[in-house]
Amino acid sequence: MLFSLTNPEIAIMMMGLFLFAVLLGFPIAFTLMAMGLGFGYYAYFDPTKMEHLFDNRIFQLFVQNTYTVMDNNVLTAVPLFLFMGYLVERAGIVAKLFFAIRLASHKLPASMAVAALITCALFSTATGIIGAVVTLMGLLAWPAMVKAGYDKKFASGIICSGGCLGILIPPSIMLIVYSVIAQLSPLRLFAAAIFPGLMLAGLYIIYAITRAYFNPSIAPKPKAEEIPPTAVIMKEVLVSFLPLFSLIILVLGTILAGIATPAEAAAVGAFGSLVLSYFYKTLKWKNFKESVFLTAKTTAMIMWLFIGSWTFASVFSYLGGHEVFEHFFKSLNLQPWQFLIITQLIIFLLGWPLEWTEILIIFVPIFLPLVEFFGVNPYFFAMLIALNLQTSFLTPPMAMSAYYLKGVQSKNVELMDIFRGIMPFLAIVIFAMVLMYIFPGIALWLPETLFAN
Repeated sequence: MLFSLTNPEIAIMMMGLFLFAVLLGFPIAFTLMAMGLGFGYYAYFDPTKMEHLFDNRIFQLFVQNTYTVMDNNVLTAVPLFLFMGYLVERAGIVAKLFFAIRLASHKLPASMAVAALITCALFSTATGIIGAVVTLMGLLAWPAMVKAGYDKKFASGIICSGGCLGILIPPSIMLIVYSVIAQLSPLRLFAAAIFPGLMLAGLYIIYAITRAYFNPSIAPKPKAEEIPPTAVIMKEVLVSFLPLFSLIILVLGTILAGIATPAEAAAVGAFGSLVLSYFYKTLKWKNFKESVFLTAKTTAMIMWLFIGSWTFASVFSYLGGHEVFEHFFKSLNLQPWQFLIITQLIIFLLGWPLEWTEILIIFVPIFLPLVEFFGVNPYFFAMLIALNLQTSFLTPPMAMSAYYLKGVQSKNVELMDIFRGIMPFLAIVIFAMVLMYIFPGIALWLPETLFAN
């Protein structure tokens, strides 16, 4: 039966089996490797050139992909940014940051929600790992909001949506991965993502303030006796907010100015997080060891995903799978806007069972040749995908950010309440995508201005 199928049909079957295995709960990285090696053995099978069982080109391809991942200079930034984020988290800097912003914004409606969103945006910039941000803020900010009388659904939506900003606001690990896959400049991707990231965070804050203004019961204002004198607030902001904010600006500024590569800037950020930890007297040997261990663990997971995904994608392309999708889209005679809607809808649906790494490494290469065919700016397309991937963490029933929050507050909130809380923020993400489509300069103006020459 297998040998009666054409290669493109086998490629489609390969993709279907992969999605089925993922839905059954098999580990994604090793499923990709198994599928790639299994179907690759068939694709490269040539009995006239095989002297023994392992004399098959698929094993050479697998080793070559492994070496390519290890030798990629851009990916060097991944463990350094991870270490920076984990150290900031373990050193307790985020708790100080949240407290300072909470005091500074006390006059605004939903001041704690605003503080949580700003803290999420800054912490996401430092780490880029959604699970870490949602988990920490779920332990830090969510109980504080609920204790202050905030509605649980509203507080849950704030934490889950704010925690997802890390894959969009640069320096983002997701953008580094995308630059490797699409062969685009990481500097231009960072520049293109700044305004969309700030726009989305701003829309979240505007929504929180507006909803609390018209319905104060969901986010009561702090009592006057809870607010310290202005001098104390200014001191907290200077001590807790400015150092981390300055570090992030230093890292991002050196990248955009062309002074340092992403890897070099990440090294500066990692060293800066060590200095901040020493400055705050919160760095302990145990926390340092945990940061190193988590960095190695997460980096290994990402690299195995790369190796498995590239092997899978190489075999899928060799069997003609990419050509099937390319011919299909070209035969539809679509307008560019129709192509964008269809691709974003596909990525939106793929976000339910898959994580952003698999979507980028497996499915984005399918669309990249079509981006040029339809005359779409590749950096604009990248920003649409970056915004769209926010929805993969916010869309029930597979909204991973909701499960991260549920994991740390299992006895205090129901999963359905978290789902209800994140739905308005999901609508805001879609609205942000529409805004960026209408005004593409949101994504393209800054890179075109900075890198005009």
